Amino acid sequence: MAELKSGGRLKSAVCATEVMAVKAPGGEIDICCGGVAMTAPGTDASGEARDGFTEGTALGKRYVNADETLELLCTKAGEGSLSVGDTLLEIKEAKQLPASD
Repeated sequence: MAELKSGGRLKSAVCATEVMAVKAPGGEIDICCGGVAMTAPGTDASGEARDGFTEGTALGKRYVNADETLELLCTKAGEGSLSVGDTLLEIKEAKQLPASD
């Protein structure tokens, strides 16, 4: 577990996925990709993803937790799924703009 700040970058230990924190809660947080804790950029992917954590990540998509206190931007796509511990993150949906009549 590490403390993550807005603008911080992480890399997956099991695939090519890389993310940047857009919004981060205070304190330590266990951010994983493929079910394995993410590492600092520049490290090599050497492990294997756990079962159930292989949905993949999409380039340019934002991933959030249920209460949206954590928001990660995918800067490099990969095969592992993003999670906080064992709880998968979801793709943030675009907000509906008001109609202009």
